[in-house]
Amino acid sequence: MDIKVDQHTVIVFDLDDTLYNEIDYLKSAYIEIAKELEPKYWKRFYAQLFSLYRNKQNAFQFISDHYAITQQDLIKRYREHKPHIQPFAGVLDRIQSIKNKNGKVAILTDGRTTTQTNKIKALVLLNLVDHIAISEQIGSEKPDENNYLSIEKVFRLKHYYYIGDNIKKDFIAPKRLGWKTVGMIDSGLNIHSNAYEYLEEKYQPHDFIINFEELQFV
Repeated sequence: MDIKVDQHTVIVFDLDDTLYNEIDYLKSAYIEIAKELEPKYWKRFYAQLFSLYRNKQNAFQFISDHYAITQQDLIKRYREHKPHIQPFAGVLDRIQSIKNKNGKVAILTDGRTTTQTNKIKALVLLNLVDHIAISEQIGSEKPDENNYLSIEKVFRLKHYYYIGDNIKKDFIAPKRLGWKTVGMIDSGLNIHSNAYEYLEEKYQPHDFIINFEELQFV
C-alpha cells in the first residue's frame, strides 16, 4: 500500500496494538511484579499470573489474596512501570521514511499520560515523532472528534492519515473529518478482538494492512 508523503502530510498512528503488541506490556508488568514478590521462583509465579489472565480471572485479586499488597497498589505499579516492549518490524524504518520526505508524524492514543509516555519511550519513538496526543491530556477519548481535531490544531496541514487497529473507535471521527484511514488487522494477539461486532461502514477504515511491510511512504 503506497501513501504519498510531502511537507503537507501528517501520518498519525494509534499506539497499542498498532505500533507494538499491547499484550507485551501486560507481560512486562506481570514479570516485574512476579520478580518482586517471588524473586527465587518468579517464572513459575509469572506463569500462574498469565494463566489467570488468559482464563479471564483477576490476577491482581489472586495476588492480593496471598500477599501483603492491595489491588490498588498493584494497578498503580502496572500503570507506572517501565515496560520492556518492542515495536513491530518495520515501524522505525517507516517512520524514518516519513521524516525523510518532510512529512509529520504524530501518535494519538487513549490512556494515561504516564503509562502511554513510558510505552513510547520504551519503543524508542519519543524523539522520532513530532507530536503526541494522549486522551488524559485532551480530556476525551476516541472516537470523540476533539482528539483528532487536537492534531489538526497543531499542524494545520492538508493531508491527514490515521493508522489504527480498533475498529470500534479508531476510524469513525477521522473519516468524518476527511482523513484517510488504515486498519491494522488483528494478528491474533490483540487485546481487543471483537472487530466482527462492528461491520457497519462507519466503523471501517478505507483500507487494511496485515503488517508494516505493506506500507510504503512514497
